[in-house]
Amino acid sequence: CGIAAEQLKNNPRHKAYLEGVSLRQLKKLHSLLRGHLRGESLAESLEKIQQEETIDPEEDMNKLDDKELAKRKSIMDELFEKNRKKKDDPDFIYDIEVEFPQDEQLESCGWDVESCEEV
Repeated sequence: CGIAAEQLKNNPRHKAYLEGVSLRQLKKLHSLLRGHLRGESLAESLEKIQQEETIDPEEDMNKLDDKELAKRKSIMDELFEKNRKKKDDPDFIYDIEVEFPQDEQLESCGWDVESCEEV
């Protein structure tokens, strides 16, 4: 999927038209077209793409192979860059202080107790 998208983007015949299209968008388009050729509906194809691009916080990434781990890291990096505030952003605030609610009782961990006793 990625190779086909790269070949399409780098093809001299299509390069001028696809210059502003990200490689990620081309990969999604390729996946949608492949799903259509397999007889999947648009909704099914989109759901499959969404599942591939969503990271399960409960998933143990230590058990993934290198290729899958790199894919997950790429998704996390892209999400981080999308949400990151830069100095040039109009809503950038330098030193944000946030008060977290203390309504619930805090969980204690074993390592917290031991480190307090040592001091």
